[in-house]
Amino acid sequence: MIQPTHLLLQYGLVLLFVLVALESTGVPLPGETALIAASVLASQGKYSIVSVIVVAAAAAIVGDNAGYWIGRKGGRALLRRIPLLRDYFAKVLPPAERFFERHGAKAVFFGRFISLLRVTAAWLAGISHMSWWRFLFWNAAGGIIWASAFGVLAYYTGHAAADAINHYGLYAAIALVVLIIGAAAGIHFWRKRMVGEM
Repeated sequence: MIQPTHLLLQYGLVLLFVLVALESTGVPLPGETALIAASVLASQGKYSIVSVIVVAAAAAIVGDNAGYWIGRKGGRALLRRIPLLRDYFAKVLPPAERFFERHGAKAVFFGRFISLLRVTAAWLAGISHMSWWRFLFWNAAGGIIWASAFGVLAYYTGHAAADAINHYGLYAAIALVVLIIGAAAGIHFWRKRMVGEM
């Protein structure tokens, strides 16, 4: 597994862009982890948090659009050439197209916050021939909000962690770990609920 924090110290925001863009295109890489790591580094003065958010949001939008066009231009042909998927694809495509016609905006927007959908939603939108302008709007909205929310949260958590440990020692570190675990559990249950509603 790639260690984003170490690599980000060496290669900076370029690597953040590459990881987020490739993950968004459909390559299973730790883009969200890279965003969090870069935001924590920004809290330590290594980068500007605004730069981190702008780079991550731009990478998410560019990567998702690349995935969308790959899915739209070549996704169907690729799936038809794979013998194991050909029959399954023929059955699944009409319901998928209906789903993206009705719920495509939600899938693209909330897909940015759910790891499996973050890698696949753009391809699925393209294969299902979701309108590109509609895709672009919801994709951009999701990418900007995702980068801002996770970037700011990691920035202030990272900054708060360093300050608390300096001022209050081990007890502050333990309390912070408990808060982070609680927040992570809350985000996990929220994500599961969103997947269940889609």
